[in-house]
Amino acid sequence: MAITVNLDMLLDKAYENLPLTEILDAPVDALQGVSAGDAEKLKAAFNIKTVRDLGTNKYFRAAVTLLDLETTAR
Repeated sequence: MAITVNLDMLLDKAYENLPLTEILDAPVDALQGVSAGDAEKLKAAFNIKTVRDLGTNKYFRAAVTLLDLETTAR
């Protein structure tokens, strides 16, 4: 079953029509609101270079897990 999702609000214009794999392998600043300077700081602090790196980073995943736990505990 094919699934269609509009990611325009999450991505910079240049990345809106790319396949998911290419978006995940894109630089972090492909995300709307993340500047090139922000991307450099993420790289320096956590060695995060791509959207995939950000999504799989153990610290960011831990934060999401904690938020999910809070939501389900309500």
